[in-house]
Amino acid sequence: MPKYLLLKHYRGAPAAVNDVPMDQWTPDEVSAHISYMNDFAARLQASGEFVDHRALAPTGTFVRYDGEGRPPVTDGPFAETKDLIAGWTVIDVDSRERALELAAELSAAPGAGGKPIHEWLEVRPLYGEQPIIVE
Repeated sequence: MPKYLLLKHYRGAPAAVNDVPMDQWTPDEVSAHISYMNDFAARLQASGEFVDHRALAPTGTFVRYDGEGRPPVTDGPFAETKDLIAGWTVIDVDSRERALELAAELSAAPGAGGKPIHEWLEVRPLYGEQPIIVE
């Protein structure tokens, strides 16, 4: 079965329908969102389609090698991943269509006011996996 990465973005994707940033949600709204995400993962664990999911902290640093004996170079003139990627879910499903179906369901996680976010999720097959593409 091919594995897919469902990427949640802070920025860089089209705006969600309910586009209130999480840091402006009430504690109850955050709890409802996390509960939805955990329930989603539990259902996929039961069906054998779950691999992993993680939320990312809003801080981080880009690092690159700058030559032997030199200190690593941090950050640079490019978009910061910490500003773009909020978290991910990895799934192991029978088809691309199933990956899209699950991403659409995950997009409905509640946000501000308890209303679904309807956020855009990026769906990408993991490199080296053989996705089943039905046309």
